[in-house]
Amino acid sequence: MFEVRLHGRGGQGAVTSAELLALASINEGKYGQAFPSFGPERRGAPVVAFFRSDDRQIKVRTEITNPDLVLVLDPSILRIVNVTAGLKDDGILVANTRYTADEIRKELGLRCKLAVVNANRIAFEELGIPITNTTMLGGLLKAKSIVNPDSLIEPLRERFGRIADKNINAFKRAIKETELSF
Repeated sequence: MFEVRLHGRGGQGAVTSAELLALASINEGKYGQAFPSFGPERRGAPVVAFFRSDDRQIKVRTEITNPDLVLVLDPSILRIVNVTAGLKDDGILVANTRYTADEIRKELGLRCKLAVVNANRIAFEELGIPITNTTMLGGLLKAKSIVNPDSLIEPLRERFGRIADKNINAFKRAIKETELSF
């Protein structure tokens, strides 16, 4: 089983990202599960979402405390939440930041595998607003091939309708522009 914990802020699309990954996983004939963890937070408050994928039926329904990968949609989260808590020894952190992987690794004292992408810039240039969920999915798939990128295209089209092409462009740009530090 592959498990992902997503950190973001309310309204940035962490929950949507987890759902899109689950749909893509299911479209590939695997089992996928996505769910949020938040209370009465207001827009902009930190939120966490979860995604699991496996070739076998997923029976566990608990929060993910030892993820294989952590996805951080908002750069400010890196400084207020210990996003690597419980990350497996061979786990990967995928972060939205304008800084290089070396700069983030040094500043936060990270030893895990790291992938960084300036998702705010890409989202603003492609969508006109810095909502980074689809952009960060590109960064995630560059860091770890959980699903084939083509498997996300249909769910993106269904979810975003008339603005799907902009989201797909942001997603594809992030795949190209994500920096890996493994």
